[in-house]
Amino acid sequence: MFEILTHDILPVFSVMVLGFAMGRLKFVSSAEATTLNRIAFLILQPALIFPLVNGVDLSAFYFDAIAIYAVAQVVVFTCALLVGVFILKCAVVEAWLLAMATVFVNSLLYIWPISSLIYGDDGNLPITAVVVWDATVTFAFFIITTDLLVNKGQSVVQSILRLVKNPVLIAITLGLATNVLGLLAAEPILVACKFAGAGAAPLTLFALGVILSGHRLLPTKKVTAIAAIKLCLLPVIVAVLLQWGDRPVEWNELLLLNAAGPSGAMAFALAMMYKVRTDTIAPVIIWTSVLTLVSLAWLA
Repeated sequence: MFEILTHDILPVFSVMVLGFAMGRLKFVSSAEATTLNRIAFLILQPALIFPLVNGVDLSAFYFDAIAIYAVAQVVVFTCALLVGVFILKCAVVEAWLLAMATVFVNSLLYIWPISSLIYGDDGNLPITAVVVWDATVTFAFFIITTDLLVNKGQSVVQSILRLVKNPVLIAITLGLATNVLGLLAAEPILVACKFAGAGAAPLTLFALGVILSGHRLLPTKKVTAIAAIKLCLLPVIVAVLLQWGDRPVEWNELLLLNAAGPSGAMAFALAMMYKVRTDTIAPVIIWTSVLTLVSLAWLA
């Protein structure tokens, strides 16, 4: 467990710590971090997502396990949204993204790199499956719904025209379409995507660290409530629901590992993109990241 913590988890986590230090020392400003986040979101993440979705072997997935994980996400999201709106008295868009932070684990940018280091590409299929699910269906859902909530005064046509130009949604659609049609991307395209996509995780985590450096770290009631839902409710419900059905034990173990991961940086990225307040979302991400360091090492 100690070796996994020091050799696989802490090196990834250290990028966010570096961003936090650079922000506190005023080497990188919040405005610069916002630009870095936008570049990572609109350019590097599509390059990371497309080859993943295009080349994955969907026939090797245990879709019953993914369906169970999705049901757990719906249950936890609904609970968190109700808590955010009616108990914590958050604005609807903020509550929406806080609820997203309880179910959208940092799988693509955090859990996947860590589990790849531990298990290799061949043993990492369950995490790859949940990454594909979150990167396509879940992420697309939150991109679309957040955009509609923020721009609810605009016409349907304006919303559609804006969404169809979103590079992340374009990468998801192209990846799924070419996968289903059996059209693997040409090697030069894959090389370019691999080269650009490699920067998505560290750049996003670094920008997150810089932004966090400007926030109060002591947890408020809102931060504590949302972090508790993420750290406790999602893993428990996933663990209980995965008792149903028959599948290889590593699928149950790795899906539970993913559910126990920290809140995803994508909720923060969307909040930054749409100018939603981040004084709760950002600390939730940092506290869930810190509090899951040992538990992830133990589960892995």
